[in-house]
Amino acid sequence: MILHGYWRSGAAYRTRIALNLKGLTYDQHGVDLRTGAQKSDAFLALNPQGLVPALEIATKEGGAVLTQSPAILEWLEEAHPVPPLLPADPVDRAHVRAMAALIGCDIHPLNNLRVGKALREAFGADQAIVDGWAARWILPGFKALERLVTVHGDGWCFGAAPTLADCYLIPQIYSARRFNVPLEAFPRLLAIDLAARTHPAFVAAHPDNQPDAD
Repeated sequence: MILHGYWRSGAAYRTRIALNLKGLTYDQHGVDLRTGAQKSDAFLALNPQGLVPALEIATKEGGAVLTQSPAILEWLEEAHPVPPLLPADPVDRAHVRAMAALIGCDIHPLNNLRVGKALREAFGADQAIVDGWAARWILPGFKALERLVTVHGDGWCFGAAPTLADCYLIPQIYSARRFNVPLEAFPRLLAIDLAARTHPAFVAAHPDNQPDAD
């Protein structure tokens, strides 16, 4: 497998975590979003949307390119079910997917690189305004997630082992810190972040540890 991503992309980060939790081997090709490499002809041939990540995989037909991190993570769970990143019970699976969607749908898209660029270029926002914009979406989302973890968590977002929800959470905490968002109100989320700091799959996926990192 070949993962095309950007070291600081939250969507690529969550994909690396899932690949590592599954114990899968993959190569990495860096796509520098700051220089517009995602709009090159070569990358658009892989992903016409011009976004990361894109995962090249082998198939019986010869190969395929998977895009959109939620689809990639679901494929990983279906194609490589051990160890599982979703619980066995259908209701529990829905809870984990809801936690992941809370971040992936309602927080992350509003504070990614292209949104920040639009705020600066179209509206003249400085870094303080961009930070405030990010906090506007991260804080209420994390407040809801903290309550969900209180109900369902036992060391991780859901239960006592990492799930898809944790694949989404850890990159979003990393992003929150980049935007100077205060996190003291979320002790359960911070406890998960602390656990991830010593978990090999999360450590290996950290942006600072990627081959294309600054």
